[in-house]
Amino acid sequence: MRLLGTISADRPLLVVAVKEEAVYLGDGLPVLLTGIGKINAASAVATVLARAERPSEIVNLGTAGALRPGWAGTHQVAEVLQHDIDTPGLYALTGRTYGAPISVSDVAGPVLATGDLFVSDPEARERLALTADLVDMEGYAVATVAQRAGVPVRLVKHVSDEAGAGADRTWRASVDDCARHLADWARSHGL
Repeated sequence: MRLLGTISADRPLLVVAVKEEAVYLGDGLPVLLTGIGKINAASAVATVLARAERPSEIVNLGTAGALRPGWAGTHQVAEVLQHDIDTPGLYALTGRTYGAPISVSDVAGPVLATGDLFVSDPEARERLALTADLVDMEGYAVATVAQRAGVPVRLVKHVSDEAGAGADRTWRASVDDCARHLADWARSHGL
């Protein structure tokens, strides 16, 4: 975890997983580098919100894999879910729901599936495509912590790969271009 800049109540906090995704964001707004995965993202955002003044909103910028052919570009997520938690099984055991989908925007947009698995397996991709459009490793955690803390949150993802065979090589080759698009999105939205 690394916080670049100072959080204040009149400005958003930009949250990204790794520095490669943040290289073009500039220094106008605070940027939190969380590390990869749900635990890193949740603990970093919670730690910063507990220590610092609350930002006006949290904007999670990052890369995502496309779960269906034809998905490209930058998208503001409408709903996020966890793909690596057995919500029905836990409900059967406890009678309570854990890991329910979270609505993060009233604007029409894709469903994002978050999990601690870098999806590069065609079978996993097909399974996830039944319920989501994009896949990442931090969005659900960021949204959960922000909502529990009462801080508005937006999830914005740029498609880096097709979440199938070779996705790891595609991500490495495309992350710089993705970072440029994410920074462009931030600037075009007044961030």
